[in-house]
Amino acid sequence: MHFKLLVVFVEDGKTDAVLDAARASGATGCTVINHARGEGLEKPKTFLGLGLTTQRDVLLLLVEQHLSRRILEQINEVGEFEAKPGTGIALQIDVEDAVGVIRQAEELTDVVEDQL
Repeated sequence: MHFKLLVVFVEDGKTDAVLDAARASGATGCTVINHARGEGLEKPKTFLGLGLTTQRDVLLLLVEQHLSRRILEQINEVGEFEAKPGTGIALQIDVEDAVGVIRQAEELTDVVEDQL
């Protein structure tokens, strides 16, 4: 079984909705890193030296490669990444090898076989 790593940078107010969409699309778990920050094309606005940007969360999802595109598309839709600039981004990275995922692989075997 081959995996992809989905890395999602999302406004913290949308984290739960994005996680629900990912689970509904086949993701079996997620690691959430809270209170990240970043910059886009324009520098964030400040007021008296205080940033006016919203907090971001970083979501790490190890997903089966056949399910990764569907999960990525659902994350995009729920997070409104393409619809509203600055709401977040998501990307997928090939995973060459992984350990500690035997239970996940067992759970996904039937799901993936049904799709192929």
